[in-house]
Amino acid sequence: MSNHSAATCIRPSPISSVVLPILYSFLCVVGLFGNSLSQWVFLTKIGKKTSTHIYLAHLVTANLLVCSTMPFMGMYFLKGFQWEYRSAQCRVVNFLGTLPMHVSMFVSLLILSWIAISRYATLMKKESTPETTSCYEKIFYGHLLKKFRQPNFAKKLCVYIWGGVLGIIIPVIIYYSVVEATEGEETLCYNRKMELGAMISQIAGLIGTTFIGFSFLVVLTSYYSFVSHLRKVRTCTSITERHLMYSSVRRHLLVIQILLIVCFLPYSIFKPIFYVLHQTVSCEQLNYLIEIKNVLTCLASARSSTDPIIFLFLDKTFKKILYDLVTKSEPTPTQPYG
Repeated sequence: MSNHSAATCIRPSPISSVVLPILYSFLCVVGLFGNSLSQWVFLTKIGKKTSTHIYLAHLVTANLLVCSTMPFMGMYFLKGFQWEYRSAQCRVVNFLGTLPMHVSMFVSLLILSWIAISRYATLMKKESTPETTSCYEKIFYGHLLKKFRQPNFAKKLCVYIWGGVLGIIIPVIIYYSVVEATEGEETLCYNRKMELGAMISQIAGLIGTTFIGFSFLVVLTSYYSFVSHLRKVRTCTSITERHLMYSSVRRHLLVIQILLIVCFLPYSIFKPIFYVLHQTVSCEQLNYLIEIKNVLTCLASARSSTDPIIFLFLDKTFKKILYDLVTKSEPTPTQPYG
């Protein structure tokens, strides 16, 4: 299929032009409210911040960035087929929607991985004994794993994450703006180039899916390392007094793992398939592939709006503060005069 025919056969379906704008609008409202409340709690209501609180605060920042791009994404799908490709509206929704969304998605994925490692490090610190800890585990925890529990290390790591992701994505966006976006004969904002990208953009997309796979493997490894360590401890000592702590860490890792499986794994699996298939399929099939890609991208970004609910499971301090705020806001019954 030639580039010209591919460019002229791209047509948005009602899923793209109606459903996705509604979904992005709903997720934006819910996400901005929930994450703003969460950030206020993390920054003002928690005095002594642990490494987990620092990771969660940066995760909320990434979520707010994703939610702020959702109106632009919704406008692109709603009006993109009516706008001209080189119009100001098209450029605004492209660069204020695409860039922040992908930056924050990659940042949030890596931070979720560090949270999983931090929770496993908490288990190792509290439960490791000379009888239950192997030489490998002592070296691994003593030189690397325990650093993820240190607040100063967590702050530096999060800064490095933001810098690294921005350092990779911003040059790609600049190259796309200067070189790739000026090539071709597209006339409408919703077109093949916007949906597929050129060679450099596709390579950057594949690098992003590699990040997703890496994050998933980190969380998966942390979860099964925890299960293995739990079995070992059970054979060596009684765990009745610390059963709640085991259940908490296991629940934390399981929640993160489910998030990655439901929200990010379909996106990461489909993205390479999309890049391979789009060059050989017919016009109708290409539209189907684009629709699937857009729906999976929306699913991946939806995790940012649901994170405040997940925080109730991940952090007891966060849950207690919100409970105190709700109970204090309730009016107390007045005493009758007499």
